[in-house]
Amino acid sequence: MDAFAPTPPDWIESAVHAWEFCCPTCRGAATEALQVWINRRSPVFTDRQGRKWQEFYHCQCGTAWWAWSSDRPPSEFTPAEPTPPESFWRLDDPFPDVYGSD
Repeated sequence: MDAFAPTPPDWIESAVHAWEFCCPTCRGAATEALQVWINRRSPVFTDRQGRKWQEFYHCQCGTAWWAWSSDRPPSEFTPAEPTPPESFWRLDDPFPDVYGSD
């Protein structure tokens, strides 16, 4: 099974939404799934993360489940996004040098 195949496999029809990124029946990790299919034909557009996809997993216990790609836990192979400096989030004085000091 190709995770990026354009046609979905039959087993996804019974898939349930997992609220945590693991099998809702046995709590098996996505990496332990027997089959995976990613619905790349229908991305959902979000404000902050750009796009997210439904990722479908067929677990060893027989449960088919899906979760959003944006809910996947961070990987050791993916660099962490830098955190903006605290001053980036302050809105009290967005233009401190424009008006001068009183």
